[in-house]
Amino acid sequence: MGGRRGADSPRRPGVHRLRWTTIERDMRRQGASLIAGVDEVGRGCLAGPVVACAVIMPPDARALPGVDDSKMLPAAKRRQLAVRIAERAIAYALGAASVLEIERLNIYHASALAMRRALRRLRAQPDRVLIDGRPIRSLGIEHTAVVDGDDKCYSIACASIVAKVTRDRLMAYLAKRHPAYLWDRNCGYATPIHIQAIRETGSSRHHRKFFVDTALYGPPQLELTLDVAETVATLIADTFPNLPSDQPTA
Repeated sequence: MGGRRGADSPRRPGVHRLRWTTIERDMRRQGASLIAGVDEVGRGCLAGPVVACAVIMPPDARALPGVDDSKMLPAAKRRQLAVRIAERAIAYALGAASVLEIERLNIYHASALAMRRALRRLRAQPDRVLIDGRPIRSLGIEHTAVVDGDDKCYSIACASIVAKVTRDRLMAYLAKRHPAYLWDRNCGYATPIHIQAIRETGSSRHHRKFFVDTALYGPPQLELTLDVAETVATLIADTFPNLPSDQPTA
């Protein structure tokens, strides 16, 4: 076998991390006992809500074996781990933002809303909050953001597993009412079969209209006038916070 990979080494599919980063341990050394890991799923889907989970794992217990970024785990393994995480956690809670809220707020702010709801439903007050990704200005709760946090932080990985399993179950339930879209297989993501089903049968009330239109017809072509250009630039910055300011949007 090869040597140990560093905590921040590039990740390859199917290769599991041998240890987590020290972010959570460092926080506990600084006096934080209850650390809430938060993650959301469903951000890039054509249909269904965005679902977030906040989890506080016991600080004095070893990490559950097998916990990893939820995207790296088979569905059956995720379901098994979600049960164990729920049993082991000091507290966990779920939050969601509906399709109507996604369309009204945009996906960036709707994701923040789902996270905020999950955190506020925790039955224990966390000392620190860790979220996956970059800082969210509209979260309204002090937090530390970790890029690829579900791959680096144990508590965020736990949250990602529970959120993913919960949303998958919801989409499987909705698939029984709307079988044409095969949501039990694609979970609402933009797979070719899903897009073809929309072309043939139209969209449902669970579809995100802007996302569907973009998938079917491509990004809208905007003719900007000088007085609205600044407003659109602000909207893009809020919706796509990871987009560098000097990168063209077309």
